[in-house]
Amino acid sequence: MKLYQLKTKQNIPISIDKAWSFFSNPENLKEITPKEMNFTIISGANRSIYSGQIIQYKVTPMLGISTKWVTEITHVKEKEYFVDEQRFGPYALWHHKHFIKEIEGGIEMEDIVDYKIPFGLLGQFAHWLFVKNKLNQIFKYREQILIKLFGKF
Repeated sequence: MKLYQLKTKQNIPISIDKAWSFFSNPENLKEITPKEMNFTIISGANRSIYSGQIIQYKVTPMLGISTKWVTEITHVKEKEYFVDEQRFGPYALWHHKHFIKEIEGGIEMEDIVDYKIPFGLLGQFAHWLFVKNKLNQIFKYREQILIKLFGKF
């Protein structure tokens, strides 16, 4: 199985406190997820993130196929970073690191996602054919929504 990585960075003109308040609230994930993914939180998002938190979602990632996705928040350092890992869902591995650091005029947000696609060579072909592009579209959508919410840096 091949390991893939997606990295994104975005500067946002908000304070570290405002950034942490927004990104550490699981309810805000729906707001920055493309509407066509039909993202719905089922359980576990009733408080700010903490290590050990289990959050269940229902999502339609591709091809109109709905699936449950269960993630665990495994690491949290307030106002610096948090990590979510898939426990059940469409990927063979999903490890998503969210870094937030204060910079002049706002914050820099960096996402690093390490992931594996199931199904061996068929999964690698699917990654090449559409999974990679879909993930890039999701993060591009997030970038655009964050600009609408907080302004352009």
